[in-house]
Order: sequence, then C-alpha cells, then structure tokens
Amino acid sequence: MSQPEAWLNGPLPQIPFLLQPAAHALVQAEMELVACIEGFPDELLWKRVAGRASVGFHLQHLSGVIDRLTTYAKELPLSEEQFTFLKNEKTPDPSLTTSELVSRFQKKVADTLKVFSQTTEKELRQFRTVGRKKLPTSVMGLYFHLAEHSQRHFGQLLVTVSVLKENQKSGN
Repeated sequence: MSQPEAWLNGPLPQIPFLLQPAAHALVQAEMELVACIEGFPDELLWKRVAGRASVGFHLQHLSGVIDRLTTYAKELPLSEEQFTFLKNEKTPDPSLTTSELVSRFQKKVADTLKVFSQTTEKELRQFRTVGRKKLPTSVMGLYFHLAEHSQRHFGQLLVTVSVLKENQKSGN
C-alpha cells in the first residue's frame, strides 16, 4: 500500500497551524519528486518535450522560487546572485546532475520548514512587497504562493519526466 499524502499524516511537528497547508504541500512535492525522478537519466535533464520547459528548468525553478519568495518574506530585496540564478534557470547546464538539483530542492524545503517553524501568526499578517514593482502581499501570501507554485511546477515536471521516460523506452 502506498503512503498517504502528507496532509493525511497529521500535523507536521513545530509548524504553526496556519502554515500546515503550505508545509504539507512542500513535503508532498518533495516526496513525489523523489519518487518520480528515480532513475531519471542526466542526459535527459535539459531535453524539452513539445516546446515545454525541461526537467532541469523545473528543478532549478523549484529551488529558485522558494529562495526568492523567502527573501521577500524577510523583507529583503533580491541579491545580484538571485537575479543571476533567475536569469539562468532555463539555461542548460550540463555540469549539473539530476541528483544535485533534487538535493538542492530538498535542502530548500528543509530550510523553509525551519523558517515556517519560527514564524508567528502575527508575522504571517505582516505586509510585504514583491519585485521591483513592489506589488502588495503579506508573509502568509508569500508562503502560500511558494507552496502553490512548487506544486504547479512539480506537476509540470512530473508530466515531462513521464513523457521522456516513455519516449526513451520506446526509442523515440
């Protein structure tokens, strides 16, 4: 029998009640990512299917978006390093492996859960802005979007991985 989804395993220890859904979404994305990416060959990491984004892009973007949104939650501007990372997310980097990119995402999830555990309800309500245009949101909004965006990109990655694996099996 397969393991129940993260949210069906009860509350995550140390995570405030209001952040449980976001934390569960991140944990679920991590669990499913590890399962779906098992055995995925590095040579397919940057291959695009039907003009859509590569697995490598999605793996980089998953880590990058968490990094950027947690920076905004801290009420800090993005660094030059973060802008460079954002700019290069779509650029194939043959020096990276699937394993490295998955590990990077797992570290971001662990770091984010630690941040969640230290966040008070009062902090969740604090006003924040996003980007150069200073678009309005809150810490809660940033954390919700971080989880939702991770789920969305994981879903796209899942489909791309399955198509690439199937194509490889059938010799396409």
